[in-house]
Amino acid sequence: MSVTDSERSPFGAASDASSAPADPRPAHVGWLTPYLTVRDAQASRTFYEKAFGFEVREAVDDDGATMHVEMSYRGQLIIMFAPEGAFGSTARTPCSAGTEAPQLFYLYVNDVDALHARAVEAGGKSLLPPSDQFWGDRFCQIEDPDGYRWGLAHKGRPRDASA
Repeated sequence: MSVTDSERSPFGAASDASSAPADPRPAHVGWLTPYLTVRDAQASRTFYEKAFGFEVREAVDDDGATMHVEMSYRGQLIIMFAPEGAFGSTARTPCSAGTEAPQLFYLYVNDVDALHARAVEAGGKSLLPPSDQFWGDRFCQIEDPDGYRWGLAHKGRPRDASA
């Protein structure tokens, strides 16, 4: 039996789960990975390694200049980036554009307080120190050297609203 266009989902997969296509992703890659523009790929790589413990999964150099970096966290691809101007792009970092990043990357970690201190020591800017939030996470915010905002969190217990 063939699948007609009307039986396909908007994403091209057949609506019948038994005929779903093979997973199109490489191993250890989530469905969504942010691809950032950075001012200096090598400096960003160093910051993310020191601040958050990310590991380089792949780095592509062109005549000695890093043009593309993929970094993983706990075995999963977490972020990719390239420097301003790479591949003909006109995209700029929030710092270069003189604007606040409109998004926040929410990252669960084992120790919010320790990672906050590490990120600040590595060159990040503290936007919100670690504190217990009403939704139950211990949470802080860091701005990286390119102006991207990172929320570091650890699941805790929701605060008692009556306290």
